[in-house]
Amino acid sequence: QVQLLESGGGLVQAVGSLILSCAASGRTSSTFAMAWFRQAPGMECVFVAVIRRAEGSTDYADSVKGRFTISRPNGKSTVYLQMNSLKTEDTAVYYCAAKSGLFTDYYYYTSQYDYWGQGTQVTVSS
Repeated sequence: QVQLLESGGGLVQAVGSLILSCAASGRTSSTFAMAWFRQAPGMECVFVAVIRRAEGSTDYADSVKGRFTISRPNGKSTVYLQMNSLKTEDTAVYYCAAKSGLFTDYYYYTSQYDYWGQGTQVTVSS
């Protein structure tokens, strides 16, 4: 089992920045990848970014590419999401997710992930 705990959400003005953290505990050595998803009110939960444990490769949703950066410094169990140039449309609950084993389908599908955090609210005001 892996437990995920997000932190760092809050209220920020547009064009501002925020850093989210996801602390993983438990059998973290079994995680192949960690990702961030987000869910805006009345919308589906959608992929934001992913980082793969072994090689550290990353992928981003087009909507955040160039503004958000996912990182896992020194291969530790905490993953960060640096969010810059925030827009009002970035307002959502942000969830951290972890994948055990290799992906069997596209990495941006929520169904690919085995563990989820409780979420942290990010609100961007105009």
